Amino acid sequence: MTDVAAIADAVAPVVAALGLELYDVEVSGTGRGQVVRVLLDRDGGVDLDALGVAAERLSPVLDADPLARAVRGPYTLEVSSPGLERPLRRPDHFRRALGETVSVKVPGRRVRGVLVDAGDGACEVELPDGTRERIPYTDAIQARTVFEWGAEKAARR
Repeated sequence: MTDVAAIADAVAPVVAALGLELYDVEVSGTGRGQVVRVLLDRDGGVDLDALGVAAERLSPVLDADPLARAVRGPYTLEVSSPGLERPLRRPDHFRRALGETVSVKVPGRRVRGVLVDAGDGACEVELPDGTRERIPYTDAIQARTVFEWGAEKAARR
C-alpha cells in the first residue's frame, strides 16, 4: 500500500516554494498501472506552465530515498489542478467551497445544494426547497463541487 501521507509531507514544501498550494494527493491503480496524482491550486488558479514546473520539481522528490519506498513500484506522476468540479475530502476543502453548489453522496442517496456551513465535523447544505441538511463528514462517501453554467447559476438565485 502506498503511503499517501508520506507523499503529501514530502511534496508540500516543494509545492509551497513554487507559490502553490497542495490541494490533495491521490494514488490509484496497482503494479505498473499505479498513478500518483498531485492536485495543486493557488489564488486565481494554476496554469499549465506552473503545473509543468511543479511536475519537473516533484518527480525527483518522489524518486529519492526514503520516499521511493513510500511509492512502491513503477508509477505515473500526474500533476493537475483540482478542476472546476473539485473533490471535497477534508474540512478545509469544504470551507473553501462555501457558497458553491455541491453534490454529496451519502449512503443510499445524493444530496445536492448550496454549501452554507463547513465545520470540523460536518457540513450543512441548503437544498433547492430552502431546507437545510447537516451531513457529518464521516457519512460522506464522496463529495464535489458542481459547476453551473451562467444561466443555471442565475436561475438558482
